[in-house]
Amino acid sequence: MFEAREGEIALDKDPAAMAPDAGVVFIGRIRSPWTTRADCPRNMAAARAAGRQATIEIAPPYRAGLGGLGGTSHVVVLSWLGRAARNLIIQKPRHAAEPKGVFALRSPARPNPVGLHVAGLVALDASAGLLTLDAIDVLDGTPVIDLKPYFASIDSFPDAQPPRHGDAP
Repeated sequence: MFEAREGEIALDKDPAAMAPDAGVVFIGRIRSPWTTRADCPRNMAAARAAGRQATIEIAPPYRAGLGGLGGTSHVVVLSWLGRAARNLIIQKPRHAAEPKGVFALRSPARPNPVGLHVAGLVALDASAGLLTLDAIDVLDGTPVIDLKPYFASIDSFPDAQPPRHGDAP
């Protein structure tokens, strides 16, 4: 699914084949308009620009956990990007001049492929377990591992800086 690029380094052991340290349960699934990796937006900004909504379907045992979420404008969605490679520790993004460590990237290819998405909550039907989002940047059927309300007062850092290009670790 992921083509090897010059400068990339794989781990000796694929984390997908290792015994887990902890258990993760999927609380639901994302229903998105994206069915192929080629069509899927590369990030949330591109997903919003595409103007296509998505839905999260929460499994029945977890629907009670949606209580109190009404009125929230945005949610943090943690997803499991299980179709991504898990063994690349150094990657060479198409847009980068040099390879980078996985922890300096937002790539889905990582030892634990957890996706982090902040999405606008357009509608909520807690009894049906349905959340309508303004956009999402994952493939249809992607599992959800957690939801959290987004609080601009504590989650936003307007002066935050991304890693600088060319800096050594």
